[in-house]
Amino acid sequence: MRYPKLSEENKDPTRRDFLTLTAGAMGAVGVGAVALPFINSMNPAADVMALASIDVDVKNVQPGQGITAMWRGKPVFIRHRTEQEIKSAEAVSIKTLKDPQTDQERFKKDPRWLVVVGVCTHLGCVPNERKSMAAGEQGGWLCACHGSQYDSSGRIVSGPAPKNLEIPSYQLLNNNSVIRIG
Repeated sequence: MRYPKLSEENKDPTRRDFLTLTAGAMGAVGVGAVALPFINSMNPAADVMALASIDVDVKNVQPGQGITAMWRGKPVFIRHRTEQEIKSAEAVSIKTLKDPQTDQERFKKDPRWLVVVGVCTHLGCVPNERKSMAAGEQGGWLCACHGSQYDSSGRIVSGPAPKNLEIPSYQLLNNNSVIRIG
């Protein structure tokens, strides 16, 4: 069956044109109604968003002391470093490190506060704090599972770990009495 062509004078919309437009519009609304909940399901859950950043009160942490906070299900080591610990970390030759970074590069905001994610970069174990690795060295962390050793700046000193302990994004607030991680 052939449909007659519309002449130049007869360009009025017909019922068929109206039904085509209506069906197309309803189809678009239907696709949107299905797509929006699907796209919204990809957003982080409320409990995950609540853990996106945490505030850690550090006003009672004295120089030489450290605490561990949980952020996004991972431990974060926060240490109030002494002047001696800072000098010791700055004195390490970066040529001897697997992942060379100076202490100043790692802690630009305030070198007194060390903030690192406490997860070994080898296989994801949680290193233990240690008082000293050898005579004359100042503290750090030891991953007992495979022997990775990190210095007082969280840099890999020895062992199979390929990288330094990660530094999360953080801010010092209220005259350095609160650290906001995330």
